[in-house]
Amino acid sequence: MAAWVVYESVHGNTETIARAIGKSLGAKVLKAAEADPAQMAGVDLLVVGSPTYGGRPVPGVQGFLGKIPGARLQGVRVAAFDTRITAKFAKIFGYASGRILDVLVRNGGTRAKDPEGFFVKGSSGPLADGEEQRAAAWAKGL
Repeated sequence: MAAWVVYESVHGNTETIARAIGKSLGAKVLKAAEADPAQMAGVDLLVVGSPTYGGRPVPGVQGFLGKIPGARLQGVRVAAFDTRITAKFAKIFGYASGRILDVLVRNGGTRAKDPEGFFVKGSSGPLADGEEQRAAAWAKGL
């Protein structure tokens, strides 16, 4: 199985989660700016992650998602994750992972798993205890 994990990270927390997922999957791990959807031929699984800012993914991930041509992900299993502070903000803004997954599915991807959030302590982190291990376990279910 060929897999990509595409992410953007502001404080390093999302990168840590992306690398844990990538290691668990044996996937290629790429920053959003380095990932070219035109190079995805043969990719069976695409996982995209971002920090949540105002309920949305950061601009780098939005840019990557915007470069995926319609129906490009036909036959590709897709999943999404985000890093987040606490649940209280979701009532106001929501989280990035659901929005990411919606775009991936609209572009032809098949949902591999529900979107997942990984928690950080404060706006710049560090990750909450056990989140890196939880990410690796989440990935194994893909």
